[in-house]
Amino acid sequence: MLTRRSLIAASLLAAAPAFAQAPAPSDPAAILTAIYTRAAKGKGDGGAAFVTENKAAKAKYLSKALVALWAKADAHTPKGDVGPIDFDPVTNSQEPDVKSFKVVAEKTEADKAKLAVTITGHRNDRKPADQVVRYDFVREAGSRKIDDIKGSSDGEAWSIRKMLTDSLKT
Repeated sequence: MLTRRSLIAASLLAAAPAFAQAPAPSDPAAILTAIYTRAAKGKGDGGAAFVTENKAAKAKYLSKALVALWAKADAHTPKGDVGPIDFDPVTNSQEPDVKSFKVVAEKTEADKAKLAVTITGHRNDRKPADQVVRYDFVREAGSRKIDDIKGSSDGEAWSIRKMLTDSLKT
């Protein structure tokens, strides 16, 4: 005879594989996979501005230190001028083109992680080095947040953190 207790236990055991397969919300690879899956939807030309479009989005994805630096740089920008980040760093482009992507963990530690995302577009008009976007993650309050985004444009390296810092010097 099934008791309520055995029914609940059986339900939990049956659901265990589903729970085991779900990525942890603080897993950097899962975070990037979700971002790039959304960016690649449709024709992949929507980009990932949703990561940095407003304060709430920045707070969701970026570290507190990076959010504060970005706010300081934006406040330093003269009215009417474009801010220091005038492109979509997630897709490394002015005109997003994401057909597919591959996320690779390069280094994972308890409080830090470095991951690389290789983007393949529909147009295939990028240099191989410009197809890779690297992420530095930090742990904050039990979850992982992006602390820097790095890439290259026409072979010239860039870093969001460096661009924001440099904008404060002018």
